[in-house]
Amino acid sequence: MTHRTEHRRRPDGPATADPLLLPKVLSRLDVGVYVTDEQERIVAVNPRAEELLVRPAASLVGRNAHDLLHRGAGGTPLPRAQCQLMKVFRRGRAGHGGSKWFVRGDGTLLPVVWLITPYQLADGSTGVAVLFHERAAEQSKALGSVESADHVAALSALADSLSLISATTTVLASNLEMAETLRRLVRLVLPYLADWAVVDLINEDGDLQRVAVMHYQDEQHVRVEELEGPLPSVSPHSVMPLSRVLMGAPVTRLSPDDYTDPLDSDMAVVQRRLFEATGMRSAIAAPLRGRGDEVLGVLTLGRSGQRPDFDSTEIMLVDDIALQAGLALDYEQQRRVAEAMQRYLLPQLPRVPGMALAARYHPAPHSSRVGGDWYDAFVLPDGTLALVLGDVMGHDLHSAARMAEVRSMLRAFAWDFESPPGVIVSRLDRALAAIGVPTMASLVLTRIDRLANGSWRLHWTNAGHPPPLLVSSDGGARFLGHDSDLLLGIDPSAGRHSASLVLEPSATVVLYTDGLVESPSRPIDAGLAALRRHAAELARGPLTDLCQGLIERVRPSDNDDVALLALRVAEDGGSASSGEGVGSR
Repeated sequence: MTHRTEHRRRPDGPATADPLLLPKVLSRLDVGVYVTDEQERIVAVNPRAEELLVRPAASLVGRNAHDLLHRGAGGTPLPRAQCQLMKVFRRGRAGHGGSKWFVRGDGTLLPVVWLITPYQLADGSTGVAVLFHERAAEQSKALGSVESADHVAALSALADSLSLISATTTVLASNLEMAETLRRLVRLVLPYLADWAVVDLINEDGDLQRVAVMHYQDEQHVRVEELEGPLPSVSPHSVMPLSRVLMGAPVTRLSPDDYTDPLDSDMAVVQRRLFEATGMRSAIAAPLRGRGDEVLGVLTLGRSGQRPDFDSTEIMLVDDIALQAGLALDYEQQRRVAEAMQRYLLPQLPRVPGMALAARYHPAPHSSRVGGDWYDAFVLPDGTLALVLGDVMGHDLHSAARMAEVRSMLRAFAWDFESPPGVIVSRLDRALAAIGVPTMASLVLTRIDRLANGSWRLHWTNAGHPPPLLVSSDGGARFLGHDSDLLLGIDPSAGRHSASLVLEPSATVVLYTDGLVESPSRPIDAGLAALRRHAAELARGPLTDLCQGLIERVRPSDNDDVALLALRVAEDGGSASSGEGVGSR
């Protein structure tokens, strides 16, 4: 077989907790667990902790764990400097101990064996997870006793499970292609849960592909590429385990004995070859389900050699991991559809004598936030040029669809009515409300017409959008800041305004979305100031260089989409024209 060897890699530092998955996983553990933030405040507990501590979660969450719970022998309060658990907490490393008491809600003391491990919370800060188990008797105080050692070993295994779950969510939230993300997920679960891992995915056309086959041997991850590739279609009449999981069955056990003659499908033949090639003695197959419960693939984990079969706790853990992987897969598929729709709807720019046009659209590469930003440019029946730049609220497939509706309707209104931009946008707002399309969006609509003396006049209206920027040939830059009207979707009956001005030769107008000037780390005023400064510096260069330069210099981060549309009047008002493409990703 052809193997690709990959050295074993562990996640660096604590993994990120998924806020929805953490309570689910904690609720299944038969040991007490509480999770604290950096200030020692309890942020989550599981039912077993409530039971052992005789305290409801409401009386624990938000309280300082040390002050509330930690006690010395006889129930004496412990200064932090004398608390072994707090010493481990401050070191930021995993540790365990057995000479510890927690005070219960009824005032009695609970002797515990405990383990503490770093845990990164959903907001990115680092806290800890504390796992604890009641010491059976006072005579087992010594940590070196068999019973205490067994308890610590069990807690350590559970801590590893929690770390695996949270590391899994971190990997699945990465910005990699999904096939590579799933391969990284496989490297996390091997060898902790299995010796072999197989990932099968169903693509948008319904075809089945084996995208990853990984083996762990000699402390290395080995990818077996010759076992990857296209798979036969699944027969609806097959009763073989993998086929049943692909058709909607829950997590299922598999073994070589399931794939002995007679085989009922081509898929069953492939699975028999898989067991023969890998030497797996036992396996489990967990469905990767999307939000609508649709099966998008299967994660199969297998064991060879003398490892015991999967127990019920391990099966639940694999089921949780597969659940998260399925949701991530579903989200990624929707993101790709939304981005494809968005790019398809971005137009080729028209050629207008005496004017240059350029546009850029940059999706957010490190997230799935796609769908709302768009631009449009088209020539009306009377020869007037219309430019639109807008942002539909939201970043998902639904916002991409609403963006398409808004764009199409605005084109139709602008084409049919020779009216000021404010009147056109008012009609659009009322129409969206009348047909029941719940849309909140900002946009700028402009009309640029040619006057009898050969100069150009700009008309515009602003529906809650960042103001257009006007840059003169000498580098002067100012925002066209007549009063901004309401966003679309707030009050369709509200009046809207139009404004106009005559453009000087070589003047440039820049329309842009808020992703260019605003981020959580920078207020929009600072972004607008940076935009005006850099636009003035780039004013004498080619229009395409100005657009790209603004993206590179002004954009505060890549966490949001950016659409940018610019026009420049020819220096002498002549017939030269250009229309630039959509730009780089």
